[in-house]
Parts: sequence; structure tokens; C-alpha cells
Amino acid sequence: MVTDRKGRLSYLESFLFVLSFAYAAAVKLRAIGYQSGILTSKRLPCKVISVGNITVGGTGKTPMTVYLARLLHQLGHRIAVISRGYRGDAEKTGGIVSNGREILLGFQSAGDEPVMMAKQLKDLEIPLLVGQNRYRIGLLAVKEFKPDVIILDDGFQHLNLVRDINLVLLDSRRPFGNKHLLPRGPLRETLSSLSRGDAFIMTRSDPTSIDADIASLDELKATLSGRPIFSCSHVPYVYQVIKGSGDATESFAKRPLSLEFESIKGRRAFAFSGIARNDDFRRTVERFECDMKGFIDFPDHHRYLDNDLNTLYCAARDTDAEILLTTEKDYTRLDHGIHWPMDLVIIGIKISFGRDENDFSTFIKGRLE
Repeated sequence: MVTDRKGRLSYLESFLFVLSFAYAAAVKLRAIGYQSGILTSKRLPCKVISVGNITVGGTGKTPMTVYLARLLHQLGHRIAVISRGYRGDAEKTGGIVSNGREILLGFQSAGDEPVMMAKQLKDLEIPLLVGQNRYRIGLLAVKEFKPDVIILDDGFQHLNLVRDINLVLLDSRRPFGNKHLLPRGPLRETLSSLSRGDAFIMTRSDPTSIDADIASLDELKATLSGRPIFSCSHVPYVYQVIKGSGDATESFAKRPLSLEFESIKGRRAFAFSGIARNDDFRRTVERFECDMKGFIDFPDHHRYLDNDLNTLYCAARDTDAEILLTTEKDYTRLDHGIHWPMDLVIIGIKISFGRDENDFSTFIKGRLE
């Protein structure tokens, strides 16, 4: 029996190796096509900054895009953000998610992350558009909003559009995964593609963390000698508290929740998420020092159905939880008219460059000028 299992694993590994080899060949041919001029890149009539990575999911592109948009606004630039709109109905056709003043498309059309970013940037009146064809959507952005800088969310592999700055995000804990390409590993491209990057940002670089992949970081620094490498951390915050229907216990009712983590400390909590790395959110919640009664994870970009919510309600009730916790991205995919049986705490993420803040700002400003 053990032998059969090892045989099946060996067969699966071989199959994934073949698929990864075929994928790598296709990626390499595409890159050669652009390098040789067989395939051409188009230029928009404004500056373009790409925020991307070489692995699938979870490096923090969305909060980084928001951070960069706010930084550029602070530097006096007129901004528009373009995202692919992954899994949204408008992904192929394209569309304006926000004109900077109001949200025009919901998550079903635009995707969850673009809608979340559009809401976060409304206070600065920064428009956000989606579309698979970034050049065509970029022309629409220029026509409608006249930006002098366009930010491409998840644009590193979008080689048919010329960009002025390529920012590459790498998770400091696992920058290259197992160093294998899809589907054998998480890499979208070979490590040689990093040569296209103008600057590299090591995300989740909490100085107190012991999870950093030091060997990979040293390898990266040696490979990219001369190009700037910045470090940033992901800082959680309470984005919103949705009041429940009043089923909480009397002791809970006497201690209303606020937008401070102190109000969560010691509470009986049940959490759920459907993001690229659910374990990261679970560890984040555990750091709040609440009494974790349970956690349910869903696939990334999961569209919540009534059955999912019933499952959550029953699980939270059976564990005697006082509050529910989820991510800001998940809340984008939830019906905002839901009557929650207990308070729902929505956790957002912000980027902090710490001591690298001034250096990063100077780099961006210098490259644009």
C-alpha cells in the first residue's frame, strides 16, 4: 500500500514536471518574441508604473498599489489605476470601476480587489479601471481622466505595454516558493525575468519575524547588485465594524467594539476568509490576542452563497463566539444588506515602509522626473 502511494506521488511529480517544462517553454518563447521585436510593446501617452511579482498570489500587490497611488498623489501627480479585473464580468470587455467620486461597477463585474481599491482611493478622487487589454483601457483612462501617471496593478507579465518603472514584489518569507514554475510550483516566470525589474520590494519584512528566507534574500541581493531593494511590512487595522442583530451576551453588549484592536482583545472570536493565503489571515487574527474559537477558509476570490453563510452562522454559534472576523477583500464579496447575528469585524491591510519610506519616495520621484 505504501509502495502504491509512493508510485502515485512519483507519477504526479513527473506529470507536474512535464507541465512545468511546457509552461516554461511557452513563457520563454513569449519573452524572446518581445526581445526580438517579433512581438511589439505599445506606449501610452503618460508615465506607467507596474506593481507586480513573479509568483502567484499573496505578495501584497493590492495594498502596495493603494500605497503607491497615495504617494504619487502626495507628490502632485494626477493618477489613474488599471487592474485586470480577474474573474469579473468586465475582465474581457473592460470598464470604469470608479470615476474617483463614485463606484460604478460591483465586484461581480470588476472583481473583488479592484472594487476594494476603488473604495480606498475615493477620498483622493483617483479613478480605477479594469480590463485584460491594458493598452486599450489605458487609452480610455487617458481620454476620460487625463492622468500623468498610470499604475498597473499586477502588470509585470503584461509585456505588450511599455512601463517606465517596474516594481517587483517578493514575499520575504518565501520569495521564490520552491523555485519551480507553474503548476509544479508558484513561479509565473523563471528567475531570469527579474532582470526586467527596476526596483524590488520585500513584503512582510517584519523585523521581529523569524520566518524570512535569508538564503533566498542573499541570493536575490547578489543577483540584483546595483538595483534598489526596499523592505516593507503589512500592517493590519480595523477597517469597519458591522453591528450584529443583538444576539450577543449581556457582558459583550456592555463592551461595544471600536475601530481599535484593544476592543477585540480577549473576545471569543470566529474568523473566516477566502484569500490567496488564508493562513496569513489566521495568524494575523491570533496576534490580536482574542479567544479564537474557530476558523473557516474558502478559496481565493470565493463568491459567498447562502449555504456558506449558514455554515458560518452555525459554526460561530456552536463555538459560543461573540464576534466574527474577516478581511476587507472578503467583505467586498459579501452582501452588505446581510443581518449578521453578531458583530462583524472587518480587517484591512496597509503597507508601511518604515525606515525605507523616504528612500522609496525619493526613488519614485527621481525616476518620474
